[in-house]
Amino acid sequence: MATSDTTRARVYTARPITLARSVGFGVLDFMGGGWNTIVGGLMLYFFTTYGGVSVGQSATILFVARIVDALASLLIGPATDNFYRTRLGRRFGRRHFFLLVGVPALLVVFPLLWVSGGGFWYYLVVYLAVEVVMAFILIPWETLPTEMTDDYAQRTKLSSTRMFLSALGTFVVFFVPAMVKETGNPHAFTITGAIFAVLFGAAVATTYLTTWERELTPELIAELDARPRLTAREAVVSTAKDFASTFRNASFRKHLTIYLFSFTGKDVYASALTFFTVYAVTIADGEQIGFVLQTLSIVGLPVTVAAGFLMVKRGPRFLWATSYTLILLALVATGAIYALRPGAVVALLVVVNVVYQAGRALLEFTPWNVFPFIPDVDRIMTGKDRAGIYAAVMTFGRKSTGALATLLVGWLLEVGGFVSPGADGAPVAQTPQALHTVALVTVLAPAALILVAFVTSRLFRLDATTHAVLRAEIDRLAAGGAKADATPRARAVAEQLTGRPYDELWPVPPVAEARALV
Repeated sequence: MATSDTTRARVYTARPITLARSVGFGVLDFMGGGWNTIVGGLMLYFFTTYGGVSVGQSATILFVARIVDALASLLIGPATDNFYRTRLGRRFGRRHFFLLVGVPALLVVFPLLWVSGGGFWYYLVVYLAVEVVMAFILIPWETLPTEMTDDYAQRTKLSSTRMFLSALGTFVVFFVPAMVKETGNPHAFTITGAIFAVLFGAAVATTYLTTWERELTPELIAELDARPRLTAREAVVSTAKDFASTFRNASFRKHLTIYLFSFTGKDVYASALTFFTVYAVTIADGEQIGFVLQTLSIVGLPVTVAAGFLMVKRGPRFLWATSYTLILLALVATGAIYALRPGAVVALLVVVNVVYQAGRALLEFTPWNVFPFIPDVDRIMTGKDRAGIYAAVMTFGRKSTGALATLLVGWLLEVGGFVSPGADGAPVAQTPQALHTVALVTVLAPAALILVAFVTSRLFRLDATTHAVLRAEIDRLAAGGAKADATPRARAVAEQLTGRPYDELWPVPPVAEARALV
Protein backbone atom coordinates (compact mmCIF):
# COMPACT_ATOMS: atom_id res chain seq x y z
CA MET A 1 0.00 0.00 0.00
CA ALA A 2 2.78 2.42 0.91
CA THR A 3 4.51 1.80 -2.39
CA SER A 4 1.23 2.27 -4.28
CA ASP A 5 0.56 5.56 -2.49
CA THR A 6 4.07 6.79 -3.24
CA THR A 7 3.73 5.89 -6.92
CA ARG A 8 0.66 8.12 -7.19
CA ALA A 9 2.44 11.07 -5.56
CA ARG A 10 3.11 14.17 -7.63
CA VAL A 11 6.85 13.66 -7.78
CA TYR A 12 6.41 10.27 -9.49
CA THR A 13 3.72 11.31 -11.96
CA ALA A 14 5.06 11.92 -15.48
CA ARG A 15 3.42 14.70 -17.47
CA PRO A 16 3.85 16.15 -20.97
CA ILE A 17 7.00 18.25 -21.22
CA THR A 18 5.50 21.59 -22.17
CA LEU A 19 7.40 24.85 -22.46
CA ALA A 20 6.21 25.87 -18.99
CA ARG A 21 7.47 22.61 -17.47
CA SER A 22 10.75 22.97 -19.34
CA VAL A 23 11.11 26.41 -17.75
CA GLY A 24 10.24 24.88 -14.38
CA PHE A 25 13.11 22.44 -14.77
CA GLY A 26 15.55 24.88 -16.34
CA VAL A 27 15.04 27.82 -13.99
CA LEU A 28 17.27 26.14 -11.42
CA ASP A 29 20.20 26.71 -13.76
CA PHE A 30 19.54 30.41 -13.36
CA MET A 31 21.18 29.68 -10.03
CA GLY A 32 23.65 27.09 -11.37
CA GLY A 33 24.92 29.23 -14.21
CA GLY A 34 24.85 32.32 -12.04
CA TRP A 35 26.82 30.68 -9.25
CA ASN A 36 29.50 29.29 -11.54
CA THR A 37 29.84 32.74 -13.09
CA ILE A 38 30.20 34.31 -9.65
CA VAL A 39 32.93 31.81 -8.74
CA GLY A 40 34.70 32.13 -12.07
CA GLY A 41 34.32 35.84 -12.66
CA LEU A 42 33.69 37.71 -9.42
CA MET A 43 34.89 35.96 -6.27
CA LEU A 44 38.63 36.31 -6.84
CA TYR A 45 38.25 40.02 -7.53
CA PHE A 46 35.85 40.54 -4.59
CA PHE A 47 38.09 38.77 -2.06
CA THR A 48 41.19 40.56 -3.32
CA THR A 49 39.67 44.03 -3.55
CA TYR A 50 37.11 44.12 -0.71
CA GLY A 51 37.83 41.11 1.49
CA GLY A 52 41.12 42.20 2.99
CA VAL A 53 43.11 39.23 1.64
CA SER A 54 45.91 39.00 -0.93
CA VAL A 55 45.38 37.63 -4.44
CA GLY A 56 47.25 34.47 -3.44
CA GLN A 57 45.11 33.97 -0.33
CA SER A 58 41.96 34.63 -2.34
CA ALA A 59 42.92 31.93 -4.83
CA THR A 60 43.70 29.57 -1.94
CA ILE A 61 40.22 30.10 -0.46
CA LEU A 62 38.60 29.21 -3.76
CA PHE A 63 40.90 26.25 -4.32
CA VAL A 64 40.70 24.64 -0.87
CA ALA A 65 36.94 25.06 -0.50
CA ARG A 66 36.21 23.70 -3.97
CA ILE A 67 38.48 20.68 -3.53
CA VAL A 68 36.91 19.79 -0.16
CA ASP A 69 33.47 20.29 -1.63
CA ALA A 70 34.38 18.27 -4.73
CA LEU A 71 35.38 15.36 -2.50
CA ALA A 72 32.07 15.63 -0.64
CA SER A 73 30.26 15.69 -3.97
CA LEU A 74 31.65 12.24 -4.73
CA LEU A 75 29.16 10.85 -2.24
CA ILE A 76 26.13 12.97 -3.11
CA GLY A 77 25.38 11.44 -6.53
CA PRO A 78 25.40 7.81 -5.33
CA ALA A 79 23.52 8.93 -2.20
CA THR A 80 20.68 10.30 -4.32
CA ASP A 81 20.66 7.09 -6.38
CA ASN A 82 20.08 5.12 -3.17
CA PHE A 83 18.02 7.62 -1.17
CA TYR A 84 14.87 5.82 -2.27
CA ARG A 85 15.57 3.35 0.56
CA THR A 86 14.65 5.97 3.15
CA ARG A 87 11.17 7.07 4.16
CA LEU A 88 11.99 10.65 3.18
CA GLY A 89 13.29 9.49 -0.19
CA ARG A 90 10.10 7.54 -0.89
CA ARG A 91 7.88 10.40 0.18
CA PHE A 92 9.62 13.38 -1.44
CA GLY A 93 11.62 11.65 -4.18
CA ARG A 94 15.21 10.45 -4.05
CA ARG A 95 16.31 13.50 -6.08
CA HIS A 96 13.69 16.04 -4.99
CA PHE A 97 14.31 15.77 -1.25
CA PHE A 98 17.71 17.41 -1.73
CA LEU A 99 16.12 20.31 -3.62
CA LEU A 100 13.61 20.79 -0.83
CA VAL A 101 16.17 21.08 1.98
CA GLY A 102 18.43 23.20 -0.20
CA VAL A 103 16.06 26.18 -0.26
CA PRO A 104 16.29 27.23 3.42
CA ALA A 105 19.99 26.37 3.57
CA LEU A 106 20.63 28.63 0.59
CA LEU A 107 18.70 31.54 2.11
CA VAL A 108 20.75 31.32 5.32
CA VAL A 109 24.33 30.87 4.12
CA PHE A 110 24.50 32.68 0.78
CA PRO A 111 24.22 36.31 2.03
CA LEU A 112 27.02 35.70 4.55
CA LEU A 113 29.51 35.34 1.70
CA TRP A 114 29.14 38.99 0.69
CA VAL A 115 30.23 40.70 3.90
CA SER A 116 33.23 42.97 3.19
CA GLY A 117 36.48 42.72 5.15
CA GLY A 118 35.83 39.21 6.49
CA GLY A 119 39.40 37.98 6.19
CA PHE A 120 40.84 34.64 5.13
CA TRP A 121 39.28 32.22 7.62
CA TYR A 122 35.82 33.77 7.51
CA TYR A 123 35.62 33.53 3.73
CA LEU A 124 37.08 30.03 3.67
CA VAL A 125 34.43 28.63 6.05
CA VAL A 126 31.46 30.47 4.55
CA TYR A 127 32.48 29.78 0.97
CA LEU A 128 32.86 26.07 1.75
CA ALA A 129 29.36 26.03 3.28
CA VAL A 130 27.88 27.66 0.18
CA GLU A 131 29.63 25.19 -2.11
CA VAL A 132 28.26 22.20 -0.18
CA VAL A 133 24.72 23.59 -0.33
CA MET A 134 25.09 24.13 -4.07
CA ALA A 135 26.27 20.54 -4.54
CA PHE A 136 23.29 19.17 -2.59
CA ILE A 137 21.01 20.98 -5.01
CA LEU A 138 22.78 20.72 -8.37
CA ILE A 139 23.88 17.08 -8.42
CA PRO A 140 20.41 15.51 -8.03
CA TRP A 141 18.90 18.16 -10.30
CA GLU A 142 21.31 17.29 -13.12
CA THR A 143 19.87 13.76 -13.26
CA LEU A 144 16.27 14.92 -13.80
CA PRO A 145 16.22 14.95 -17.64
CA THR A 146 17.16 11.27 -17.55
CA GLU A 147 14.41 10.69 -14.96
CA MET A 148 11.74 12.66 -16.81
CA THR A 149 12.01 11.25 -20.35
CA ASP A 150 13.92 8.87 -22.62
CA ASP A 151 13.25 10.90 -25.77
CA TYR A 152 16.20 12.75 -27.37
CA ALA A 153 14.09 15.70 -28.57
CA GLN A 154 12.35 16.10 -25.21
CA ARG A 155 15.63 15.97 -23.30
CA THR A 156 17.07 18.53 -25.69
CA LYS A 157 14.01 20.73 -25.05
CA LEU A 158 14.65 20.54 -21.30
CA SER A 159 18.36 21.18 -21.65
CA SER A 160 17.89 24.02 -24.15
CA THR A 161 15.50 25.81 -21.82
CA ARG A 162 17.92 25.21 -18.99
CA MET A 163 20.82 26.78 -20.86
CA PHE A 164 18.73 29.80 -21.86
CA LEU A 165 17.98 30.46 -18.20
CA SER A 166 21.60 29.74 -17.28
CA ALA A 167 22.65 32.46 -19.74
CA LEU A 168 20.15 34.79 -18.06
CA GLY A 169 21.70 33.99 -14.68
CA THR A 170 25.17 34.69 -16.07
CA PHE A 171 23.98 38.14 -17.13
CA VAL A 172 22.15 38.94 -13.89
CA VAL A 173 25.07 38.14 -11.56
CA PHE A 174 27.08 40.97 -13.09
CA PHE A 175 24.20 43.29 -13.90
CA VAL A 176 22.92 43.40 -10.29
CA PRO A 177 26.24 44.33 -8.61
CA ALA A 178 26.96 46.86 -11.36
CA MET A 179 23.62 48.58 -10.74
CA VAL A 180 23.80 48.39 -6.93
CA LYS A 181 27.36 49.77 -6.89
CA GLU A 182 26.20 52.62 -9.11
CA THR A 183 24.09 53.86 -6.17
CA GLY A 184 27.25 54.40 -4.10
CA ASN A 185 25.89 52.31 -1.22
CA PRO A 186 28.84 51.15 0.97
CA HIS A 187 27.06 47.82 1.53
CA ALA A 188 26.51 47.19 -2.18
CA PHE A 189 27.88 43.65 -2.20
CA THR A 190 25.96 42.63 0.94
CA ILE A 191 22.74 43.85 -0.68
CA THR A 192 23.70 42.00 -3.83
CA GLY A 193 24.19 38.76 -1.88
CA ALA A 194 20.74 39.05 -0.29
CA ILE A 195 19.13 39.63 -3.69
CA PHE A 196 20.89 36.59 -5.14
CA ALA A 197 19.83 34.40 -2.20
CA VAL A 198 16.15 35.21 -2.74
CA LEU A 199 16.31 34.76 -6.52
CA PHE A 200 18.22 31.48 -6.28
CA GLY A 201 15.96 30.11 -3.54
CA ALA A 202 12.87 30.88 -5.62
CA ALA A 203 14.43 29.10 -8.61
CA VAL A 204 15.09 25.91 -6.61
CA ALA A 205 11.56 25.92 -5.15
CA THR A 206 10.06 26.30 -8.63
CA THR A 207 12.00 23.32 -9.95
CA TYR A 208 10.98 21.22 -6.96
CA LEU A 209 7.31 21.91 -7.64
CA THR A 210 7.30 21.42 -11.44
CA THR A 211 9.48 18.35 -12.13
CA TRP A 212 9.18 14.64 -11.46
CA GLU A 213 11.15 11.42 -11.24
CA ARG A 214 10.91 8.12 -13.08
CA GLU A 215 7.73 6.16 -12.41
CA LEU A 216 8.20 3.57 -9.68
CA THR A 217 7.51 0.51 -11.76
CA PRO A 218 7.94 -2.92 -10.14
CA GLU A 219 11.10 -3.38 -12.22
CA LEU A 220 12.67 -0.13 -11.00
CA ILE A 221 11.67 -0.82 -7.40
CA ALA A 222 13.23 -4.27 -7.66
CA GLU A 223 16.44 -2.81 -9.10
CA LEU A 224 16.65 -0.19 -6.36
CA ASP A 225 15.85 -2.62 -3.56
CA ALA A 226 18.38 -5.15 -4.90
CA ARG A 227 21.26 -2.77 -4.32
CA PRO A 228 23.27 -3.82 -1.26
CA ARG A 229 23.34 -1.82 1.98
CA LEU A 230 26.89 -0.77 2.75
CA THR A 231 28.83 0.54 5.73
CA ALA A 232 30.40 4.00 5.44
CA ARG A 233 33.78 2.49 4.54
CA GLU A 234 32.22 0.12 2.04
CA ALA A 235 30.24 3.00 0.54
CA VAL A 236 33.43 5.03 -0.01
CA VAL A 237 35.20 2.07 -1.64
CA SER A 238 32.15 1.26 -3.77
CA THR A 239 31.79 4.88 -4.83
CA ALA A 240 35.45 5.06 -5.82
CA LYS A 241 35.02 1.94 -7.94
CA ASP A 242 31.84 3.31 -9.52
CA PHE A 243 33.58 6.56 -10.36
CA ALA A 244 36.55 4.76 -11.87
CA SER A 245 34.19 2.59 -13.94
CA THR A 246 32.71 5.64 -15.70
CA PHE A 247 36.03 6.12 -17.47
CA ARG A 248 35.51 2.83 -19.31
CA ASN A 249 32.83 4.72 -21.24
CA ALA A 250 34.60 6.18 -24.29
CA SER A 251 31.92 8.79 -24.98
CA PHE A 252 32.09 9.99 -21.40
CA ARG A 253 35.90 10.25 -21.42
CA LYS A 254 35.77 12.51 -24.46
CA HIS A 255 32.80 14.47 -23.14
CA LEU A 256 34.47 15.06 -19.79
CA THR A 257 37.69 16.23 -21.46
CA ILE A 258 35.79 18.68 -23.64
CA TYR A 259 33.72 19.91 -20.71
CA LEU A 260 36.54 20.41 -18.24
CA PHE A 261 39.06 22.03 -20.56
CA SER A 262 36.55 24.39 -22.16
CA PHE A 263 34.88 25.42 -18.91
CA THR A 264 38.24 25.90 -17.19
CA GLY A 265 39.31 28.09 -20.11
CA LYS A 266 36.29 30.34 -19.78
CA ASP A 267 36.76 30.40 -15.98
CA VAL A 268 40.31 31.68 -16.38
CA TYR A 269 39.15 34.40 -18.77
CA ALA A 270 36.29 35.48 -16.52
CA SER A 271 38.51 35.57 -13.43
CA ALA A 272 41.13 37.68 -15.19
CA LEU A 273 38.95 40.05 -17.24
CA THR A 274 38.25 42.65 -14.56
CA PHE A 275 41.94 42.67 -13.59
CA PHE A 276 42.64 43.22 -17.31
CA THR A 277 40.33 46.26 -17.59
CA VAL A 278 41.44 47.79 -14.30
CA TYR A 279 45.19 47.30 -14.72
CA ALA A 280 46.38 46.01 -18.10
CA VAL A 281 44.64 48.58 -20.34
CA THR A 282 44.17 51.18 -17.57
CA ILE A 283 40.60 52.23 -18.36
CA ALA A 284 38.92 54.88 -16.23
CA ASP A 285 36.27 53.15 -14.08
CA GLY A 286 37.92 49.89 -15.08
CA GLU A 287 36.08 47.89 -12.42
CA GLN A 288 32.69 49.04 -13.68
CA ILE A 289 33.75 48.42 -17.30
CA GLY A 290 34.85 44.91 -16.34
CA PHE A 291 31.42 44.19 -14.86
CA VAL A 292 29.69 45.68 -17.89
CA LEU A 293 31.74 43.52 -20.27
CA GLN A 294 30.63 40.47 -18.29
CA THR A 295 26.97 41.57 -18.60
CA LEU A 296 27.35 41.20 -22.36
CA SER A 297 26.58 37.56 -21.61
CA ILE A 298 23.02 38.72 -22.40
CA VAL A 299 24.08 37.95 -25.98
CA GLY A 300 23.89 34.32 -24.92
CA LEU A 301 20.09 34.40 -24.69
CA PRO A 302 19.30 34.49 -28.44
CA VAL A 303 22.38 32.36 -29.13
CA THR A 304 21.04 29.69 -26.78
CA VAL A 305 17.66 29.70 -28.54
CA ALA A 306 19.38 29.15 -31.89
CA ALA A 307 21.62 26.49 -30.35
CA GLY A 308 18.58 24.45 -29.32
CA PHE A 309 17.55 24.08 -32.96
CA LEU A 310 21.11 23.52 -34.16
CA MET A 311 21.66 20.81 -31.53
CA VAL A 312 18.92 18.72 -33.16
CA LYS A 313 19.73 19.63 -36.79
CA ARG A 314 23.53 19.72 -36.77
CA GLY A 315 24.61 18.01 -33.54
CA PRO A 316 27.11 18.85 -30.80
CA ARG A 317 30.28 18.77 -32.92
CA PHE A 318 29.04 21.68 -35.04
CA LEU A 319 28.16 23.72 -31.96
CA TRP A 320 31.53 23.06 -30.35
CA ALA A 321 33.43 24.02 -33.50
CA THR A 322 31.47 27.27 -33.80
CA SER A 323 31.92 28.08 -30.12
CA TYR A 324 35.65 27.50 -29.95
CA THR A 325 36.33 29.36 -33.18
CA LEU A 326 34.52 32.47 -31.90
CA ILE A 327 36.29 32.33 -28.54
CA LEU A 328 39.74 31.92 -30.04
CA LEU A 329 39.14 34.87 -32.38
CA ALA A 330 38.04 36.99 -29.42
CA LEU A 331 41.12 36.04 -27.39
CA VAL A 332 43.44 36.94 -30.27
CA ALA A 333 41.70 40.30 -30.58
CA THR A 334 42.01 40.91 -26.82
CA GLY A 335 45.74 40.26 -27.02
CA ALA A 336 46.01 42.66 -29.96
CA ILE A 337 44.23 45.40 -27.99
CA TYR A 338 46.76 45.07 -25.18
CA ALA A 339 49.77 44.93 -27.50
CA LEU A 340 48.76 47.73 -29.91
CA ARG A 341 46.85 50.06 -27.54
CA PRO A 342 44.53 51.46 -30.26
CA GLY A 343 42.09 54.29 -29.67
CA ALA A 344 38.53 53.61 -28.46
CA VAL A 345 39.67 50.70 -26.31
CA VAL A 346 36.33 50.40 -24.52
CA ALA A 347 34.37 50.23 -27.78
CA LEU A 348 36.74 47.59 -29.15
CA LEU A 349 36.49 45.52 -25.97
CA VAL A 350 32.70 45.65 -26.20
CA VAL A 351 32.78 44.32 -29.78
CA VAL A 352 35.31 41.63 -28.91
CA ASN A 353 33.34 40.51 -25.87
CA VAL A 354 30.09 40.31 -27.81
CA VAL A 355 31.85 37.77 -30.02
CA TYR A 356 33.34 36.03 -27.00
CA GLN A 357 30.00 35.83 -25.18
CA ALA A 358 28.32 34.30 -28.23
CA GLY A 359 31.00 31.60 -28.23
CA ARG A 360 30.77 31.19 -24.45
CA ALA A 361 27.01 30.64 -24.65
CA LEU A 362 27.54 27.76 -27.07
CA LEU A 363 30.39 26.45 -24.92
CA GLU A 364 28.10 26.26 -21.87
CA PHE A 365 25.05 25.05 -23.79
CA THR A 366 26.49 22.02 -25.53
CA PRO A 367 27.97 19.76 -22.80
CA TRP A 368 24.87 19.81 -20.63
CA ASN A 369 22.69 19.08 -23.65
CA VAL A 370 24.85 16.08 -24.43
CA PHE A 371 25.06 14.85 -20.82
CA PRO A 372 21.51 13.38 -20.49
CA PHE A 373 22.42 10.83 -23.18
CA ILE A 374 25.68 9.70 -21.58
CA PRO A 375 23.91 7.44 -19.01
CA ASP A 376 22.30 5.58 -21.92
CA VAL A 377 25.78 4.67 -23.17
CA ASP A 378 26.53 3.37 -19.68
CA ARG A 379 23.20 1.54 -19.62
CA ILE A 380 24.17 -0.71 -22.51
CA MET A 381 27.53 -1.31 -20.83
CA THR A 382 26.20 -2.18 -17.37
CA GLY A 383 22.45 -2.75 -17.67
CA LYS A 384 21.98 -0.23 -14.84
CA ASP A 385 20.67 3.28 -14.28
CA ARG A 386 23.69 5.23 -12.97
CA ALA A 387 22.82 8.80 -13.94
CA GLY A 388 23.59 10.03 -10.43
CA ILE A 389 27.12 8.64 -10.54
CA TYR A 390 27.83 10.34 -13.87
CA ALA A 391 26.39 13.64 -12.59
CA ALA A 392 28.62 13.39 -9.51
CA VAL A 393 31.73 12.75 -11.62
CA MET A 394 30.87 15.72 -13.84
CA THR A 395 30.37 17.94 -10.80
CA PHE A 396 33.53 16.68 -9.10
CA GLY A 397 35.58 17.33 -12.20
CA ARG A 398 34.04 20.74 -12.76
CA LYS A 399 34.68 21.87 -9.20
CA SER A 400 38.20 20.50 -9.16
CA THR A 401 39.23 22.18 -12.40
CA GLY A 402 37.32 25.35 -11.47
CA ALA A 403 39.39 25.43 -8.30
CA LEU A 404 42.56 24.97 -10.33
CA ALA A 405 41.52 27.82 -12.65
CA THR A 406 41.21 30.37 -9.87
CA LEU A 407 44.34 29.04 -8.16
CA LEU A 408 46.21 29.34 -11.45
CA VAL A 409 45.06 32.91 -12.00
CA GLY A 410 45.85 33.97 -8.45
CA TRP A 411 49.20 32.19 -8.37
CA LEU A 412 50.33 33.56 -11.75
CA LEU A 413 49.34 37.10 -10.81
CA GLU A 414 51.18 36.87 -7.51
CA VAL A 415 54.30 35.35 -9.14
CA GLY A 416 54.12 38.10 -11.76
CA GLY A 417 54.37 40.72 -9.03
CA PHE A 418 50.73 41.82 -8.79
CA VAL A 419 50.05 43.98 -5.69
CA SER A 420 46.58 43.76 -4.11
CA PRO A 421 44.64 46.99 -3.39
CA GLY A 422 44.53 48.54 0.06
CA ALA A 423 41.64 48.48 2.49
CA ASP A 424 39.70 51.06 0.43
CA GLY A 425 39.74 48.82 -2.67
CA ALA A 426 41.41 51.51 -4.81
CA PRO A 427 43.75 50.16 -7.55
CA VAL A 428 47.48 50.50 -6.92
CA ALA A 429 50.27 51.04 -9.43
CA GLN A 430 51.66 47.80 -10.90
CA THR A 431 55.04 47.00 -12.47
CA PRO A 432 55.28 46.36 -16.24
CA GLN A 433 55.95 42.70 -15.45
CA ALA A 434 52.71 42.47 -13.45
CA LEU A 435 50.76 44.12 -16.29
CA HIS A 436 52.20 41.69 -18.85
CA THR A 437 51.26 38.81 -16.56
CA VAL A 438 47.66 40.01 -16.32
CA ALA A 439 47.46 40.17 -20.12
CA LEU A 440 49.03 36.75 -20.63
CA VAL A 441 46.72 35.12 -18.09
CA THR A 442 43.70 36.74 -19.76
CA VAL A 443 44.63 35.63 -23.30
CA LEU A 444 47.09 32.72 -23.56
CA ALA A 445 45.95 30.49 -20.68
CA PRO A 446 42.30 30.21 -21.81
CA ALA A 447 43.36 29.86 -25.46
CA ALA A 448 45.52 26.80 -24.67
CA LEU A 449 42.69 25.13 -22.75
CA ILE A 450 40.11 25.84 -25.46
CA LEU A 451 42.38 24.34 -28.11
CA VAL A 452 42.52 21.01 -26.23
CA ALA A 453 38.72 20.94 -26.05
CA PHE A 454 38.46 21.82 -29.75
CA VAL A 455 40.67 18.94 -30.85
CA THR A 456 38.86 16.43 -28.61
CA SER A 457 35.43 17.55 -29.82
CA ARG A 458 36.27 16.48 -33.36
CA LEU A 459 36.48 12.87 -32.10
CA PHE A 460 33.05 12.87 -30.38
CA ARG A 461 30.33 10.75 -32.05
CA LEU A 462 27.25 10.77 -29.77
CA ASP A 463 24.44 12.71 -31.48
CA ALA A 464 20.73 12.35 -32.32
CA THR A 465 21.33 9.71 -34.99
CA THR A 466 23.67 7.45 -33.03
CA HIS A 467 21.62 7.87 -29.85
CA ALA A 468 18.46 6.69 -31.64
CA VAL A 469 20.27 3.53 -32.75
CA LEU A 470 21.69 3.01 -29.24
CA ARG A 471 18.34 3.57 -27.54
CA ALA A 472 16.57 1.14 -29.87
CA GLU A 473 19.17 -1.52 -29.08
CA ILE A 474 18.81 -0.96 -25.32
CA ASP A 475 15.02 -1.28 -25.60
CA ARG A 476 15.38 -4.48 -27.66
CA LEU A 477 17.74 -6.04 -25.12
CA ALA A 478 15.62 -4.91 -22.17
CA ALA A 479 12.61 -6.62 -23.79
CA GLY A 480 14.50 -9.91 -23.80
CA GLY A 481 16.12 -9.74 -27.23
CA ALA A 482 19.21 -11.85 -27.81
CA LYS A 483 22.58 -10.18 -28.30
CA ALA A 484 23.22 -12.52 -31.20
CA ASP A 485 20.34 -10.87 -33.08
CA ALA A 486 21.86 -7.39 -33.03
CA THR A 487 22.11 -5.72 -36.43
CA PRO A 488 25.54 -4.79 -37.79
CA ARG A 489 24.58 -1.10 -37.46
CA ALA A 490 23.56 -1.49 -33.81
CA ARG A 491 26.76 -3.39 -33.00
CA ALA A 492 28.95 -0.79 -34.72
CA VAL A 493 27.27 2.19 -33.02
CA ALA A 494 27.36 0.53 -29.60
CA GLU A 495 31.06 -0.26 -29.96
CA GLN A 496 31.86 3.23 -31.26
CA LEU A 497 30.08 4.99 -28.40
CA THR A 498 31.23 2.71 -25.58
CA GLY A 499 34.72 1.91 -26.83
CA ARG A 500 34.09 -1.74 -25.87
CA PRO A 501 33.51 -4.90 -27.93
CA TYR A 502 29.80 -5.60 -28.36
CA ASP A 503 30.08 -9.01 -26.72
CA GLU A 504 31.14 -7.30 -23.45
CA LEU A 505 28.05 -5.07 -23.40
CA TRP A 506 24.74 -5.68 -21.59
CA PRO A 507 26.45 -8.14 -19.21
CA VAL A 508 23.42 -8.95 -17.03
CA PRO A 509 19.74 -9.43 -17.77
CA PRO A 510 17.21 -6.95 -16.35
CA VAL A 511 16.29 -7.46 -12.69
CA ALA A 512 12.85 -8.80 -13.47
CA GLU A 513 14.29 -11.40 -15.84
CA ALA A 514 16.97 -12.35 -13.37
CA ARG A 515 14.37 -13.01 -10.69
CA ALA A 516 12.28 -15.01 -13.12
CA LEU A 517 15.25 -17.26 -13.81
CA VAL A 518 15.76 -18.09 -10.12
